[in-house]
Amino acid sequence: MGNKGNLGYLIFLWATLVAVVAMATEQRPFERTKGINGLEKIIVRDDHGRSFEVYMYGGQVASWKNEKGEELLVMSSKAIFNPPTPIRGGIPILFPQYANTGPLPSHGFVRQRFWEIDTNPPQLPSNSYYKAWVDLILRPSQDDLKIWPHKFEYRLRVHLGPEGDLVLTSRVKNTDVKPFNFTMALHPYFSVSDISEIQVDGLQNLDYLDQLKKRTRFTDHDKSITFKSQFDRIYLSTPNDIRIVDKKKQKTIVVHKEGQVDAVVWNPWEKKVEDLGTEDYRRFVTVESAAVEKPIIVNPGQEWKGILQMSVVPSS
Repeated sequence: MGNKGNLGYLIFLWATLVAVVAMATEQRPFERTKGINGLEKIIVRDDHGRSFEVYMYGGQVASWKNEKGEELLVMSSKAIFNPPTPIRGGIPILFPQYANTGPLPSHGFVRQRFWEIDTNPPQLPSNSYYKAWVDLILRPSQDDLKIWPHKFEYRLRVHLGPEGDLVLTSRVKNTDVKPFNFTMALHPYFSVSDISEIQVDGLQNLDYLDQLKKRTRFTDHDKSITFKSQFDRIYLSTPNDIRIVDKKKQKTIVVHKEGQVDAVVWNPWEKKVEDLGTEDYRRFVTVESAAVEKPIIVNPGQEWKGILQMSVVPSS
């Protein structure tokens, strides 16, 4: 009887431990609510008070906050939340065409479509930290197929890492019977103290296409990128890690990317942008993970995967 009692107690302890582990690793429920102009958005929070928000329109991240509630992204003060106009700020998804590099409307069309919650998402990695995340999916409509005749599934997983880093994992699957190729970029508007007081490191001695000079090719020999006027360059064959150093805020934003070899650095300075406030340019810089020079090819039934991981670390 005593042995049976001990066995029962051990089983109870084991079941309790399994339940605790399961609770620690299960997805925290996200909040579905109405955002600006009644557009639906998802709010995801972790145990430390960090959070992000994603609009279903565009699958667009519109907020990323640390445990102090500090906003790490910038939304334009004149952002238009009225489809089919794209939303200015946050992290727009530019797919299946970057800018005007092809026959489609500039930056493609997925940032102007309503995404859905992915009810059959890819399995979570067993060795990774996942407590706060959401999975979205977009499939082309019949109207989309008229302008870009390729069937696809774009799966987007957005999650917070253990240190509050924000990770966007893109998966593009070819569900058609013929290959297709695309160019793309994820376009984060990073919050900075002042554009004239920051620098971008990690792109020294690389070739770039200057978009202010009809994409003429040059080589950047400067140690760091600094900003004194309008800036718009596509850097080619870039390293996986790029750093935005903000000495005034004593922080460095680390942009880590996989599956996208190019990087776009942009700030419009005082150039008039219709849906951007006059002084907004001072508050942000965009460092984009991109695939522009060499389009990504996906064969039927195959899937491309890209990762954009953004983290903030102290800097001296």
